[in-house]
Amino acid sequence: MSKLKNLAGQTALYGLSTILVRLINYVLAPIQTRVITEQSEFGIVSVIYAYIAFLNVIFMYGMETAYFRYASESENKDQVFKTSNTLLFASTTLLVSLIIIFSSSIASLIGYPNHTYVVIIFAMIIGFDTLVNIPFAKLRLDKQPLKYILIKLCNVLTNVGLNLFFLAPGYYKNPEMFASIGFHYDASLLVYYVFIANLAASIITFALFMPSIFRVGFEWNKKIANTLWTYGSPLIIVGLAGIVNEVIDRVMLKKYLSGTDKEVDYKIGIYSACYKIAILMNLCVQAFKMGAEPFFFNQAKKEDAKQTNADVMLVFSIFMLAMFLVISLFLKYFGQIIGENYRSGLYIVPYLCIAYYLLGVFYNLSTWYKLTDKTKLAGYVSIVGAVSTIVSTYLLIPHFDILAGALGTIVGYGVMCLLSYFMGQKYYLVPYKISKMIFYLVFALAIYFVSTNFISLYVENEILLITINVLLILIYIVVAYFIDIKNKLKPAI
Repeated sequence: MSKLKNLAGQTALYGLSTILVRLINYVLAPIQTRVITEQSEFGIVSVIYAYIAFLNVIFMYGMETAYFRYASESENKDQVFKTSNTLLFASTTLLVSLIIIFSSSIASLIGYPNHTYVVIIFAMIIGFDTLVNIPFAKLRLDKQPLKYILIKLCNVLTNVGLNLFFLAPGYYKNPEMFASIGFHYDASLLVYYVFIANLAASIITFALFMPSIFRVGFEWNKKIANTLWTYGSPLIIVGLAGIVNEVIDRVMLKKYLSGTDKEVDYKIGIYSACYKIAILMNLCVQAFKMGAEPFFFNQAKKEDAKQTNADVMLVFSIFMLAMFLVISLFLKYFGQIIGENYRSGLYIVPYLCIAYYLLGVFYNLSTWYKLTDKTKLAGYVSIVGAVSTIVSTYLLIPHFDILAGALGTIVGYGVMCLLSYFMGQKYYLVPYKISKMIFYLVFALAIYFVSTNFISLYVENEILLITINVLLILIYIVVAYFIDIKNKLKPAI
């Protein structure tokens, strides 16, 4: 069996479980965008989650990747697990306590002085989520996909179930729907309902891991702790820069869009709802990352490791661009995921899809610093990318309104790809098929342009339009299959 099929198997075990549980979260998009009809309130939820994403990186400070790096080589995996858990328990307790103590000031600082309790809730969400990251990583390392999937599913089903419970009275316009069990729906608490559901799911997930965490126990090994910190701490910069590219758009739109606070939150609400459609691309990126990280570490010492990396990059790029075409050519139907009040922003989705394509390319390119232990250099790449995102978004907002968020993200990821490629070729030379990747990118963009600017304007029959778009996507897939994919999937001799 070819190495690419092996990678596909690992992605199926761990990555596709991530897709599955996140797809279940899409149940929330239709109900949230139909119950939270005030776009400004949905904007508040989105901005708060953006800050949560930033803090998640700080709370983890690269420990998950560091754990993978050294537990996969160490003869005493339990000792690495104990030390990394001890580090995270101590730091998480301190950071959560500080956020709760200064919650009022933090709420004012981020522009929501009336939502102090939301700050307290999100601090607890981040805390519990941090404490289960290493146990989840251990399940991947120990090849326990079933347990991994079941716990992930439990987390998501709890979150989705409680969201449905809290929001159903609003959806059916029956505030006393669950009055018999003591729940009285209050439309003024919609933002709180969303975060309380998330907190409950995070607590339950932590509770499921508690027996195994305390069975292995805690331990402080100074040598291991120093090794983990030296490797992982530069990844804070990498992670923060990655989060900047992923969520800074909403923070900057909040700060620099013209209009009153409510008008700005209204626009961000539309932007964030449409973002959920593009996240389908990110699900594929994250699934790949979950399967690829242990795969690349295991392949690193083999003679053909670099050629394997190049093959993976090309096939991944082809697949992601096919996803871009599926979403973009059938955007009208994917738009049904969100409420009608939010669909005026659908035009930004193809741009966000391209941004996620570049993110996936960057993940492929980033293997060089993980395999050569040059995480500090990766920090420089990420900083430049983050600055590029911030500057370009700031400059574009006056001209492109909410589309500036998507365009700035494209610029940031593009810069990171270029820097990572040229630096990677210096320290870990991989024969990437850059010319072919450019060919497929141009090919996919040409199909999108022809479909949206010509075919969709002149073909009025909906069934005929669907048929033509399906044929265009099939042409792309068939060309890619016979030129490249067919040979890459042949069994190794």
